[in-house]
Amino acid sequence: MPRRRGAGKERRSRVSQGRHRSAVGRPASASPRRSPRPLRVLVIAPHPDDAELAMGGTIAKMASLGHRVHVVDLTNGEPTPFGTPERRAEESARAAEILGITRSCLGLTNRELVHDLASRHRVAAEIRRERPDMLFVPYFEDAHPDHRAATLIAEDARFDAKLTKSRIPGEPHWTPRLFHYFATHLKIVPQPSFLIDTSGFDSIRRRAVLAYRSQFVDHRANRRVVEWLDTAAKFFGSRIGAETAEPFYSRECVGIDDLASIAARPDTGSLGGG
Repeated sequence: MPRRRGAGKERRSRVSQGRHRSAVGRPASASPRRSPRPLRVLVIAPHPDDAELAMGGTIAKMASLGHRVHVVDLTNGEPTPFGTPERRAEESARAAEILGITRSCLGLTNRELVHDLASRHRVAAEIRRERPDMLFVPYFEDAHPDHRAATLIAEDARFDAKLTKSRIPGEPHWTPRLFHYFATHLKIVPQPSFLIDTSGFDSIRRRAVLAYRSQFVDHRANRRVVEWLDTAAKFFGSRIGAETAEPFYSRECVGIDDLASIAARPDTGSLGGG
């Protein structure tokens, strides 16, 4: 098969930008049918590890299906009790390798994220660069100010990115779909719009989370977070007859072309006495 012209140049360019990609996150045991048209998916995260905690299984599954997934961490996540900027960068790169995706860090200030025009335009430039079909952002109810700010920044940046005659670098782009993932610090139970079956990929999500050793291994108080996530994945999976699943919310209506795909899922209501 002839090599695509310019492929080497493109690959070098992506490495030079500090973006990491690997097929490590594609298990032999989980081989779903690849999509006929790969999607471009952009995940906006306030800090390194937020994307993995909330939707690591979904990210691994999308990458395995052949979709291009890129995570933008708005901050480097530091300071934390056991982390350093250098260590967090190494951990996030390892997590990206495990998931089989690319990622970058915007370099905004941790604990001081502000929903302002400058931040919106920085994220809008990322949207124009990646030109995604789908955008994932944090859920809008959260105790963490960075998370709330990240949601507002990302939602407004989605709109800003489509505007003509602006100072934002790149060509205008509108992202058709925006969904919220749950990485909230509030003690609330998610009421999702839909659940994504992550059966066969949850172990990859767990490995990606544990790549952040400074947060979930060395930080003893946070070790139980990993177990909580395991339990949550199984609970949401039980709601749709799957081993594991992850919840998502949509402010907008989600269209369905074929009801057969819904009817084909296991009917959990038939379980138990009757």
